[in-house]
Amino acid sequence: KASMIEHLLQPLVCERFRNDARYRDGHLRVINALPGRCVRGLHTPEMKQTAKQLSREGCEIAFPDGLHRTCTNGREVIACFEAADSNTLCYEETVIWGYLINLEKCSLDERLAMLGRYVPVLDNWAVCDSYCAHAKWMARADKEALWAFLERWFDSESEFEVRFAVVVAMCYFLGEEWLDKVFKRINSLDFDRIKSKYKTVKGKPKVAQQGTVQGTEPYYVRMGVAWLLATALAKFPDQTKAFVRSSNLPEDVVKLYIRKARESFRTRTIAAL
Repeated sequence: KASMIEHLLQPLVCERFRNDARYRDGHLRVINALPGRCVRGLHTPEMKQTAKQLSREGCEIAFPDGLHRTCTNGREVIACFEAADSNTLCYEETVIWGYLINLEKCSLDERLAMLGRYVPVLDNWAVCDSYCAHAKWMARADKEALWAFLERWFDSESEFEVRFAVVVAMCYFLGEEWLDKVFKRINSLDFDRIKSKYKTVKGKPKVAQQGTVQGTEPYYVRMGVAWLLATALAKFPDQTKAFVRSSNLPEDVVKLYIRKARESFRTRTIAAL
């Protein structure tokens, strides 16, 4: 199905994605989008470049119902994405939407308002993490205001809204001043009430099965917490180990954390517990 910015995306589709079935399967397996979410096959540099172009110049937007709108800047493109049914957007459009929010020159309140409309659209780890990694404005933002914004997502019952809060905390709040607050928030997560659209399957499927995971639901929140803890271990080993030992985290999350810590160059020589 055609994208809203088809004329921009189509020329940037990776040649191997078009022609190499094995490469395409690998790409789809890594992203692991939910069934029904179209993946075009663009890579991050192309999506970043497209977002920069849209931010500067805007473009012609084609809505699924056949309506067209000419946008002259990034803010107008964001408004079009917000107005569309998010289920009709391809994976790459969802990523580009997030990059556009990061590129806007605006107040913190305006950016958080745009972000508040974007976070509920997150339905995939790659979209979530790519957004967070590129949200460099968060490093300079008023941390109290940003944390207050995160609180609602920590309390969500939606898998990727919670993962968003966890990954932002990992990227921008793992400092001496915020560490205890981050740990307290992680410890208060109720994994049983967080709903996932991904289904757990046993064994690795021979071909990519979008929407499946090999782990307990909500798998991507559990992995996000494990990743945060492994990152904290590299920066604050004593505090992190003390927290994990006294926490009420599920046993499988602790096991995922230990595995992450062993896999990382930064922590493979540090005892995880």
